[in-house]
Amino acid sequence: MFELTQRIQSEVQKVIIGKDDVIKKVLMAILAQGHVLLEDVPGVGKTTMAMAFAKTLGLDTRRVQFTSDTMPSDVIGFSVYDKDTGKLRYQAGAVMTNLLLADEINRTSSKTQSALLEAMEERRVTIDGETRPLPEPFFVLATQNPAGSAGTQMLPSSQLDRFLIKLSMGYPDRVSQVEIMRERHHKNPLDSCVPVTDKGVLSELIGKTAEIYVADTIYEYIAELVDATRGSEYIQLGVSPRGCLAVCRAAKAWAFISGRSYVIPDDVAEVLPNVCAHRLVLSSKARLHELTAEMLIDNILNDVKRPDIREFSVK
Repeated sequence: MFELTQRIQSEVQKVIIGKDDVIKKVLMAILAQGHVLLEDVPGVGKTTMAMAFAKTLGLDTRRVQFTSDTMPSDVIGFSVYDKDTGKLRYQAGAVMTNLLLADEINRTSSKTQSALLEAMEERRVTIDGETRPLPEPFFVLATQNPAGSAGTQMLPSSQLDRFLIKLSMGYPDRVSQVEIMRERHHKNPLDSCVPVTDKGVLSELIGKTAEIYVADTIYEYIAELVDATRGSEYIQLGVSPRGCLAVCRAAKAWAFISGRSYVIPDDVAEVLPNVCAHRLVLSSKARLHELTAEMLIDNILNDVKRPDIREFSVK
């Protein structure tokens, strides 16, 4: 199974050059059954990253380009009158897929954004009082552009909390930029990207990830880190219980991708910034001191004593 996760990453790396850590963390989120928010400036490969994963994993995929006129019914579907039966018939929306690419999610109305809340948390949608389950597995890979505020709607905290991780790709270094230009000169790398798994195999990988062992010492370490976000004078709203569970799931997935059957403190420290930073609401004091959520998470990691790996044993 570890070899398969390596093949998935290698296939995506054909398309996205120089961003191996970001690729690994997107795969981590998928194995943890979580959703991913990719936030960065235009043109760094956010959408290409999502499309590469969709193709590599061999999943049914739909893409929604969110705009100001995108309606909730475009996302979750709607009921239409069928004159032949005299009854309402459900017309599926884009959410009825395995991997939903929500492109520029912050450029649509808050009403349309909220249409994804039930789907992301409970993996189901309710239309006219009837609840319909989403296909399994189901993931949302959303992108948003932080540059410029014209036509954007900030995601509410309740929706941000439903994303397992938030990532930023950043600009490629000079060597990677040259490689990108060379690769794109004759062909689109997406054309050479091939599926290396399918729904059944991916579900098996997800099941193996859930079985990763977590010692009580690690649970206590995660709880102490999360509690530190709730007691800081610079943080108005700390990490929720949902966020605490997300840290645990992400750490298990990171351990699995790293080839281990158990979680170590380094796994928790590695995933904590990406899992928790977007869940924090900073106080006015933090803004006055020009502190960011990432800086506060780093401070918490430095202040909270990391357990010695020898303090617990694996079953």
